[in-house]
Amino acid sequence: MLDERKTAILRAVVQEYITTAQPVGSTHVANAAGVMVSSATVRNEMAVLEQEGYLAQPHTSAGRIPTDKGYRFFVDHMAPPGRLDQQASERVGNFFDTTHGRLEELLHQTTNLLAQLTHHAAVVVGPKAESAMVRSVQVVGLGSRHATVVAVLSNGSVESETVECSSDISEMKLAAASAHLHKFLGGRSLENVRPVPSTGDVDVDAVCELATTALGAVASGQPVFVGGASSMAQAFDTVETVRSVLHTLEQQYVMVSLVRDVLHSGLSVAIGAEHGVEPLVSCSVIVKPIIVEGEHVGTVGVLGPTRMDYPQALATVEVVSDRLGRRLGDGGGANV
Repeated sequence: MLDERKTAILRAVVQEYITTAQPVGSTHVANAAGVMVSSATVRNEMAVLEQEGYLAQPHTSAGRIPTDKGYRFFVDHMAPPGRLDQQASERVGNFFDTTHGRLEELLHQTTNLLAQLTHHAAVVVGPKAESAMVRSVQVVGLGSRHATVVAVLSNGSVESETVECSSDISEMKLAAASAHLHKFLGGRSLENVRPVPSTGDVDVDAVCELATTALGAVASGQPVFVGGASSMAQAFDTVETVRSVLHTLEQQYVMVSLVRDVLHSGLSVAIGAEHGVEPLVSCSVIVKPIIVEGEHVGTVGVLGPTRMDYPQALATVEVVSDRLGRRLGDGGGANV
């Protein structure tokens, strides 16, 4: 544990570097609130903090910058509780009070809102479809042998899968298949979708089998949305880092695994190498679960440079995850 003086110096370095992205010198730190010692004393203490791994000295500058260990100490022991300002709070409130539409659109727009508020990349992982109840099922013809299975779910999403029939199928038989599927699947969760009883019509039964198979594939899916990736291009100095970060953000399975693993580790903040995703070693991740009726159904998070404003980002993620959970608990984003 650091003593009071070293703690004050580290706090001053972290806060200044978050603001300016420039190495911090001893003169600035000596004038910071709560330090109240000479520049010479600050230099000595900064050297000790460097030896202990809390600070680093870029080879081109006499100033210091925080290391991942320094940021971790700041987040765990020094970061003041963050609060959204009134304008941001009103913006979040208005968004969730007025946004309507399908679940996917709600999650997508929530991602954009979070990215705009934090100026970082934002990630929203939505509820798994498998636990959602089937409200209605319809098979819509796309041609003589192709059709789309459309299922409206209780979590607000509308899932559709294209199927191909082995022979021509009439609109009348598609309607019969829709009615039969709705009768036996309505009110059942996707994870419990099973083959429906025979209708006695070979063609209708074939369509029903294709439809239940398609819905079974939907059950394992989990929607993920990433927004604000362009802001990451302005956060780093080297083209190689920017390219690596943007490429990783495009890989949805990596982002789902990232936020899941951070939560499972018991953290709400993972700094640099702590999250274990090597291409994002220059980034920190802040995550909060989406809770609906006491159950963890998804995750909200932001990803930014390790010098992010942690108190503000934490407060924003917490407020957005809370409001999104309440919205999903009220019936999701669907207007169907």
